[in-house]
Amino acid sequence: MIRFFWLLFGLLATGLAFAGALLPLLPTTPFLLLAAYAFARSSKRLHDWLLNHRQFGPLISNWRDHGSIGRRTKLISVLVMVAALGLSWQMGVSTRLLLIQCLVMAGAATFVLSRPSGPKSASKRD
Repeated sequence: MIRFFWLLFGLLATGLAFAGALLPLLPTTPFLLLAAYAFARSSKRLHDWLLNHRQFGPLISNWRDHGSIGRRTKLISVLVMVAALGLSWQMGVSTRLLLIQCLVMAGAATFVLSRPSGPKSASKRD
């Protein structure tokens, strides 16, 4: 039963990740990471498919192996956060909600920007 839950959760996260690849304000990477986590607990076939995906596999592998987020992904993430905040402001969201949104996004942006941009080169040793 729990394995079935993880499978459904992985499929939902994968669907949201693919939607995020098409929709500008929906993130992709967090849903891919959730899907990989869920598939690791439910379906070796789907987990392998996701890790070997031409476009999404490297994002998951870099995070799993190095805790890194690529520069392009960081840039897109921060730009989407700023765009979402700007859209909320344009829509007339209350000042209190804008402040909460700003604080949450500042925390998320700080986390994203603080991650390494890629695996450390083997030739760079201390």
